[in-house]
Amino acid sequence: MSSKEENRAEVRKIIATVDAGVVDGLLKGAIDLHVHSGPSVMARQLDHFEAVEQAATAGLRGILFKDHHYSVTPFLPIMERLLGHLGVAMYSCLVLNNTAGGFNPAAVDYHLKTGGKMVFMPTAHAANHIRSNHRGGKLAANIALRKPKPLTVLDDKGELLDAVKEILDMIATHDAILSSGHLHVAEIWPLFEEAGRRGVTRLVINHPMYGLHFTPADSAELAALGAIVEQSACLYVDSRFNTFSPAELKAHIDAAGVANSSIGSDLGQVDNPSPVEGLRQAAALCLGLGYSETDVRTMLVHNPAKLVSLEAKI
Repeated sequence: MSSKEENRAEVRKIIATVDAGVVDGLLKGAIDLHVHSGPSVMARQLDHFEAVEQAATAGLRGILFKDHHYSVTPFLPIMERLLGHLGVAMYSCLVLNNTAGGFNPAAVDYHLKTGGKMVFMPTAHAANHIRSNHRGGKLAANIALRKPKPLTVLDDKGELLDAVKEILDMIATHDAILSSGHLHVAEIWPLFEEAGRRGVTRLVINHPMYGLHFTPADSAELAALGAIVEQSACLYVDSRFNTFSPAELKAHIDAAGVANSSIGSDLGQVDNPSPVEGLRQAAALCLGLGYSETDVRTMLVHNPAKLVSLEAKI
C-alpha cells in the first residue's frame, strides 16, 4: 500500500485536473449521511448549527449528524425552528455503544419514536474495533471514556443475540436505516441476512475497508443483498485520515457498483477538511478516476436520498 503522503499527493494531482465548477454543481442536492459535528467528547471543528449553515452555502440538501455516544434527534425540532429556512434536511442516528446501553431496545425505541432515522451497530465499543486498536489496526482510537465492554452481535454459538433481533424488528417497523457500524465483516453477513428476513430494507455499510476487513468481493456480496456501501471521503481525500489510495477507492466502488455505492464525508474532526470540503474533494477524485457526472451524482445525491426517503433530484 502506498504511504499516506503518497496518497495525498496523488489525490491533489488528480483533483487539479478536474473542473471546480463541475464539482460545485455536483454538490447541489447532495446528502451527507456521515457528519461528525459537535458538541462531542471529541474535539470538533464545527458544531451542528455550523454544519447546517455550511451545507446550505454549498447547496447540500441534507445531512445526518453522527456522534458515537449520543443521538442528536431530540434537538432536531429546535434546530428546525432556527435553521429550517436554510432548506437543509436534518437527520440523526443512534450508535449502540455502551453509552447507549449497548444493544438496548429501550434506547432504540425512544430514538425511533422521536424521529431518529438511522441505528448504527456499535462503533468505538465494537469488539472488532477494540481488538483492532489493541493490535495496531486501522480503526482510530476513540477518546478515553470509561473502559468499554466489547460488543458483538453474536452469541457463543454464532447466533444473533435476541436483543439484536428485537432491535431489527423495531428498525423494520419504523422503516429506518440499519448501519453495520464497526462490526467485523463476519458479523455483518448474518446481521444483514437476518435484517432482510425481518423486513429491514435500508442497509448501510460504512468504510468497508477501514477496520471492517472487507475485500472487494465482500462489498459485492453485501451490495447484492441490497446494502448501500458508503465510502468515507476522509479516508481518500487530502486529509490526515487518508489511509487508502485512489485505486483502492475505485476497486471498492466498482465491486459494489455505483448503483449500490454512496459517499459520506465522515468529517468534522479538527485539523481535517470540513465535511463540505471533504465531499467536494471526493467528488473531484471520483471524476478524475473516470466516473461520469451521472455516476457521482448517483453516489452523492440519489442513493443517500433513497435511504432517507427523499425524492432524488438527478
